[in-house]
Amino acid sequence: MVPRLKTVYEQEIRPKMLTEGDFGNVMAVPRLVKVSVNVGVGRASQDIKELDGAIDELGVVTGQKPVVRRAKKSIAAFKLREGLPVGCSVTLRGAKMYEFLDRLITITLPRVRDFRGVPRRSFDGRGNYTLGLKDQLIFPEVDYTRVDRTRGMNVTICTSAENDDDARALLEAIGMPFRRDQ
Repeated sequence: MVPRLKTVYEQEIRPKMLTEGDFGNVMAVPRLVKVSVNVGVGRASQDIKELDGAIDELGVVTGQKPVVRRAKKSIAAFKLREGLPVGCSVTLRGAKMYEFLDRLITITLPRVRDFRGVPRRSFDGRGNYTLGLKDQLIFPEVDYTRVDRTRGMNVTICTSAENDDDARALLEAIGMPFRRDQ
């Protein structure tokens, strides 16, 4: 089954961007490449069970098994040694990427308390957008009775756009709720 957001992109958004933008052909129109979701667990160096909870919750939220991320070098001030687990991440592509983004935009973000939109300035200059979430409980898939600690996560949306303006136009067309005051 084709995800709803992918169908909307192919039938409505891409033709509209082709006519309105200065793209030479259909293949030059920006598209979503991947979505990367990261959870940092700094306390995993003292208690490995912290990492297990983060892996379970990230797996439930994304529908894919997370990969454990390890420290690349030792930092004495943080009591961190090279090779210790410090977080987990998932890279979504294809149908899972479209399903996750659709759920994020239509269900999850409106559940945030006092939500006024996501910031417009979180682009990196190359057409990628990073969104920080402070709590995993905004996802309806997470069972709040099994959560021992609130964990934040970073969601990075990578596009094929060459600049931030094209990427912003793509994300706005998809339905990303940007703030109006910025």
